[in-house]
Amino acid sequence: MRRKLSIQKAPTAGKEALFNLLADGLTGNALSEPYAELALKLGLTEAAVKMTVHRLRKRYGELLRLEVAQTVVTSAEIDQELRHLLSALAAK
Repeated sequence: MRRKLSIQKAPTAGKEALFNLLADGLTGNALSEPYAELALKLGLTEAAVKMTVHRLRKRYGELLRLEVAQTVVTSAEIDQELRHLLSALAAK
């Protein structure tokens, strides 16, 4: 999923370094560094980094939903499968 998102987002926007620094936060995990430090590294404001992470997480969720949709028969099963997946990941 991260690869699919990076292919869609990073090259077209020319922001591969930005994606690589923020990719750890896609699944809700803590980023490797605080927003303020990432902002300094990237030459952005802290608010811009937060907004970028928010947008990447949203797009990641959309792509995950599309992937799950390909594995079930009805659209009603999508949410059930996503809940099951998230609970399995949380149990790790």
